[in-house]
Amino acid sequence: MSRIDYLNDPNAPKPNSIRVAVSAIVQDPTDRLLMIRRTDNDLYSIPGGAQDVGEPIGRTVVREIKEETGYDVEPTDVIGIYSDPAHVIAYTDGEVRQEFSICFRARLTGGELRTSSESSEVRWVARDDLAALTIHPSIRLRIQHGFDNRTTPYFTT
Repeated sequence: MSRIDYLNDPNAPKPNSIRVAVSAIVQDPTDRLLMIRRTDNDLYSIPGGAQDVGEPIGRTVVREIKEETGYDVEPTDVIGIYSDPAHVIAYTDGEVRQEFSICFRARLTGGELRTSSESSEVRWVARDDLAALTIHPSIRLRIQHGFDNRTTPYFTT
């Protein structure tokens, strides 16, 4: 299933759903950022995905990072809650989702780099190299907040 992200687009389709999702800022000891290249829209992103029914949100972070990257992580804090109604995601099955994502900071605990059906590429990216990647603005905002080391979580107002 592919997707198209719309941000501040007056021609975007109207949302018909909202679903809790997570994303995570994971850095290695040299402060490189764990990034994936998504298979559904071919953009670079921090890893993440939707929460399953009956799953605690911290477990969602652990599961999604493992599924998409092969790495094991431990969530350590919340960077922000991103719920901008002007950001909608249209899927080929007809779902049009309003963004709702909790971005965590997570500590690498193990695992081994690998791709998945959701990630055609997994790599560690130096901060100076991020500008060269095609990244959706909503993800760039999360990355910026992660590097800012905010003392309180961000939330959309």
